Amino acid sequence: MADIPHVPGVFTAEQCLQTAESIAATQESSGAIPWSVGGHTDPWDHIENAMALTVAGLLDSARAAFEWSRTTQRADGTWPIQLRDGVVEDANSDSNFCAYIATGVWHHVLVTGDRVFAEQMWPVVAKAIDFVLSLQKSTGEICWAAGPSGVADEALLTGCSSIHHSIRCALALADYLGEPQPEWEVAVGRLGHAIAEHPEGFTVKDRWSMEWYYPVLGGAVRGPRASARIRARWQDFVVPGLGIRCVDDQPWVTGAETCELVLALDAIGDRSRAFEQFSAMHHLREEDGSYWTGLVYADGKRWPVERTTWTGAAVILAADALSSTTPGCGIFRGTDLPRGLEGEYDCECAASER
Repeated sequence: MADIPHVPGVFTAEQCLQTAESIAATQESSGAIPWSVGGHTDPWDHIENAMALTVAGLLDSARAAFEWSRTTQRADGTWPIQLRDGVVEDANSDSNFCAYIATGVWHHVLVTGDRVFAEQMWPVVAKAIDFVLSLQKSTGEICWAAGPSGVADEALLTGCSSIHHSIRCALALADYLGEPQPEWEVAVGRLGHAIAEHPEGFTVKDRWSMEWYYPVLGGAVRGPRASARIRARWQDFVVPGLGIRCVDDQPWVTGAETCELVLALDAIGDRSRAFEQFSAMHHLREEDGSYWTGLVYADGKRWPVERTTWTGAAVILAADALSSTTPGCGIFRGTDLPRGLEGEYDCECAASER
């Protein structure tokens, strides 16, 4: 099992495979991967799960998940926000949810080297990114949702940071297939500049830890500015020995957010604290390899009372980053991802990372 991620003293290869198998066990016959057995499916967490299955070598299950995304994509390049057992529960489209297909597909190509898969999924990615960029404002931000009633005008920092990374993955896929997308290059540059330089353009949601680390995780903020950003709110969110709070005003640590912080720390070279936080969150692990979503540490209760596939998926992706096991381990470091056309911001960012 040498080709399966493991973190010595914390997370064995056997445990990694067991977690992946717990995710695969929830997969529906359609290929959809819901939050839990009988739970709902959303397009973002579905792809996160597919990425984890890819890392663990469960390629048939991963391919079935991507095939679900390919066959359920709507003509406008979108997916519904929420489905359950194939029935749409929320028909609106979330821009971040739709963009994430690019991250998943590029990750799968990095790990497997499968060009046929890349060619098959390219039209899916291209339509999704074109939809997402149709929601971009003149100032660079991307509106968070659209539906029959129109476009939700507000832009969310966490979602836009994730979209920034997804567009870069889409550009990498375009380069791989020889399909240049100059409009995407301009768009991702404008988006990155908005994230890094104009926080006033986003709806304020500062109590959420994702608002803290996602600009770093998504690659729009790096170098000394990224380290300063992480340092500024470390005490607000990190609970020693348990992981990180989901929100800054509640005694509630969550596994997925902790593992995403691990990925952000790894991306900026803060390996020591990345290992520390990865080690801290395994109190959420269950005997079958699945993970509880979170813990209210004030009273020692699991909450919500659910074990979510995407929490396990975040664990696997964090373990791969820390162990550098698969060729996709550096995807959140931005390894070899195009940056797009960022003008003055690109120069500033490059200078800060020298």
